[in-house]
Formats: sequence, C-alpha cells, structure tokens
Amino acid sequence: MNHPEYNRLKEMVEVHILDFLPEIDSKSMTLYDAMRYSLTAGGKRLRSVLLLAACEFCGEKADIGLPYACALEYIQTYSLIHDDLPAIDNDDLRRGLPTNHKVYGEDVAILAGDGLLSAAFETMTKDMLLALDDPAVLKRKVRAAFEIAKGTGCRGMVAGQIADVESVNRQCSKEMLDYIHLNKTAAFIRSSALAGCYLAGADKERCNDMRVYGESVGLAFQIVNDLQDITGDALVLGKNTGQDQKVKKCTYPLLFGVDDTKAKAKELLARAREAMAKYYDEAEVFNAVIDFLEKPLA
Repeated sequence: MNHPEYNRLKEMVEVHILDFLPEIDSKSMTLYDAMRYSLTAGGKRLRSVLLLAACEFCGEKADIGLPYACALEYIQTYSLIHDDLPAIDNDDLRRGLPTNHKVYGEDVAILAGDGLLSAAFETMTKDMLLALDDPAVLKRKVRAAFEIAKGTGCRGMVAGQIADVESVNRQCSKEMLDYIHLNKTAAFIRSSALAGCYLAGADKERCNDMRVYGESVGLAFQIVNDLQDITGDALVLGKNTGQDQKVKKCTYPLLFGVDDTKAKAKELLARAREAMAKYYDEAEVFNAVIDFLEKPLA
C-alpha cells in the first residue's frame, strides 16, 4: 500500500503503537519483549488505518480513535502469533521475520498473544474511563469497543478460525467456505471500520454504507490472500507460500480455481466501491484500499 493519506494514518499508528501497552513488571520483561517483537514487525496496519480513516470520514479527528486503532493492532498481532503456532498453521516466517515461537518458544508465544489480547481491552476500557462525565461520548466509545469485541471473538474471528481448523483435510462446501472467511477475516475488518464510525457518532446511512464496504473488502482481502498463497512470492509477501494447499485448507482458489476466485474478488471490490461512490473525495483512503486489492487480480 502506497497512498499519501493511507501512509499518514499508518504512521500515526506506528508512532503510538507501544504507547498504550500496560506497564509490565521487570520480573515479567520477557513477556513485554515477545509482545513488542511481533507488534513492531511491520505490516499493512489495514484495520487500524480503516478505523482512523472512518473517524475522519465521519467528521472527527483521527486522534480520538488512536487507543482503539492500537488495540486493533494488539488483537491482530495476538491472532497472528497464535495462528503461526505448530498446533495451528505451523509457520516459521511472518512479515519477513522468524515467527514469535521460533524466537521465544511456544510457551512464551502463547503468553505473548494472551498479553496482547488483554492489553487491547485494557486500552479501550481505560479510554472509556476518561469519558465517565460525558454520557454521549462514553456511549460512542462503548459501542466501538463492543463492535471490536464482537468482530474478533466467538461471533467473529475466533468462530471463523475454529471452522477453518476443523476444515483441514476435509471436503468443504461453499456455505462452510463463506462462513469461514466471513468470520475469520471479514468480521474483523468490518468491525474495525464500523468502530471508527461509532467513535465519531456517525449517522445511520454512513454506518450502513461502511458495513457494506467493510464486509466486502474484508472478504476480498481474504480471497486475495488465498490467491497469493498460490501465486505469490514468499520474499515479497514476507511469509511462506503454498501452505494452504499443503494442508488442504478450505479456500476459494482450491474450491473454485484461480479464475473464478479472481472474478469473485472483483465482484466484492466493485460492491465496496459502489458503497463509497457517493462520498467522492471523502472516501479517498477507502478507495485506495480497493485499488491495492485489485492489483493482484489484473
């Protein structure tokens, strides 16, 4: 991703990403080191950028969303640390670096993920405490945090992940495939964008349009990711390729083939672009994400 406005918001996240981590006793410093290792390894910061962009899109400054944007990165990083473990995807490369358990061991990696997840909710609830004297603002913050919890938990990302794990080496229906990807990836991305709208007190129309955009982009993001596992370059992607086919995961390209999968992704991105069409320049960052996802489909 290389777009000025996207990069501006991404830089905000990079500068502040460690600021909201709780203080850790020196006797537990290995935990902090392992959390920081994966948290600062880079990445697109897609979810956090979408939240900050949504705050601005709905008329507020991006700053109000920083605690929630960083919390999203804590949750995303925890999920990647756990995904990479031998019991799940058994990966040894992430963002061009050895995965957390390869550096710190499986025991510390599990605890680093646990620490990041709890840090995310500590960060959001601490920010809510600052609004106790303003019920209207507090309501916005609670609604945003609830949306994030819903999109990343047992009704969202984790639900999709368990279905994904159980689909390995099994015949997978289209219905199950849709369920996996709508929850494993799309729910988190949709919730990230919606949380920004809620923080900014957006009207119903903008929230509904963002819901359509977030879910469509989220599902397309996972489909493009699955395509790149087949056609991508590990050095460029910063992670190993061919992993899905090796373990016979349930993915769109493995079920429908590359050409039909590209057509599905294009259809989803067209739907996302349509949801943002009436906002013109206000939707610049959201359209930049669509442009980025379209490139591998050419």
